[in-house]
Amino acid sequence: MDINLLKKTANEIRKGIVTAVYNAKSGHPGGSLSSADIMTYLYFEEMNIDPKNPKDENRDRFVMSKGHCAPGLYSTLANRGFFPVEDLKTLRHTGSYLQGHPDMKKIPGVDMSTGSLGQGVSTAVGMALAAKLDNKDYRVYTFLGDGEIQEGQVWEASMFAAAKKLDNLVVIVDNNGLQIDGKIEDVNSPYPIVDKFKAFNFNVIEIDAHDFEQIADAFKKARETKGVPTAIIAKSIKGKGVSFMENNAGWHGKAPNAEEYEKAMSELNAIS
Repeated sequence: MDINLLKKTANEIRKGIVTAVYNAKSGHPGGSLSSADIMTYLYFEEMNIDPKNPKDENRDRFVMSKGHCAPGLYSTLANRGFFPVEDLKTLRHTGSYLQGHPDMKKIPGVDMSTGSLGQGVSTAVGMALAAKLDNKDYRVYTFLGDGEIQEGQVWEASMFAAAKKLDNLVVIVDNNGLQIDGKIEDVNSPYPIVDKFKAFNFNVIEIDAHDFEQIADAFKKARETKGVPTAIIAKSIKGKGVSFMENNAGWHGKAPNAEEYEKAMSELNAIS
């Protein structure tokens, strides 16, 4: 694992996120940016995938359960080689295959169409069960927002995953503490998140979502865990990498104007 290379790749993914949302004049930058480091590790280190064969039946699966963070998924897929990075500029444009939410029928590398919160994790659980029933060794990863876990369906899926001993499932919670209406603890507190997943018989790991050594160690431990699914609670910064977006709920679902775009790209270019 080359941490410097991973950091550089994550920064390129963040540039793609900002560029996509700016050109769309709409979208969700905050949660996409907070997810970028874990997405980078998943697609460039952890998962068994092949951009040249995105439907390989033995590939690992990924479900972006918080489907509104499509810019983060798209930028990751583009930088990994599933489609041209230049296409990110067509996000949400009429006729573009890069819709506001992931579409498995049109976008290479997208394993599940998502957008209705809570449904993605349920689908991921089904994929993990299918692997067990088919005696396949692929793994399934799903990314949830911490606001998303206010959905009851998330806990139904979690109960089922533990009951079926789906140790090939990894649930990642992007714990940036903010949702569209403000702080998650003020809207409808899901805390204590760690204790909840433990109560549902998950192996639970807490990490800094922006520390690649902690990220790598968490996924290693998840692979080594047998008999129960794993939940990685990743403490993150919403809008990570762009100073005026960081820890600001207002950037949950808003596009930067021209001046803001230039400032954001200037900051990200300075990092690389």
